[in-house]
Amino acid sequence: MIAIIDYGMGNLRSVHKAFEAVGHQAVVTRDARAIADASHVVLPGVGAFGDCMANLERYELIPPIHAAIQSGKPFLGICLGLQLLFTESEEFGTHKGLGIIPGRVRKFAVDPALKVPHMGWNEIEIVRPAPPLEGVKTGSHCYFVHSYYVEPVDSGVVAAVTEYGHPFASAVWKGNVVACQFHPEKSQAVGLQIIKNFGAWT
Repeated sequence: MIAIIDYGMGNLRSVHKAFEAVGHQAVVTRDARAIADASHVVLPGVGAFGDCMANLERYELIPPIHAAIQSGKPFLGICLGLQLLFTESEEFGTHKGLGIIPGRVRKFAVDPALKVPHMGWNEIEIVRPAPPLEGVKTGSHCYFVHSYYVEPVDSGVVAAVTEYGHPFASAVWKGNVVACQFHPEKSQAVGLQIIKNFGAWT
């Protein structure tokens, strides 16, 4: 069973439906026992970084997230769920993140001709083929909605990059943790392939 963490924010229904569409059983939950018992864990996210971290604390979900990752089970962060894995964010002040991956979340400062948020379809270039990206080709288009991007301390964790004014990490991979800035559940066939691969990853 795949546990999709519910902290009161995020596109939970569409993520849940995407897993079901590719034949994986999933449950939306904030129950620590369900998260501990799950074979895979997903941290989705939509909203402001600080608000999301506050909700994770309110629902006592930070220890279960750390425990899930430390257990070695596959863990997927989506969009803000990627950003929350980092040390801190500069969104509306400085906010501490989960600290799983050293680095900072920064706001786009791009050419005025490019709109922020970065919204819509864009290409990903795969630089490290993480298991959930198996079969996904460089140049594949995925769906993005974000104003901030991650800047890892160690560039070796970057699995895919995307260009928007400058190259940024659009997917990262560290051990049993994979996370993507784009929304696989909104990225049609490419996204469903990633979701299917993640559910089969052991």
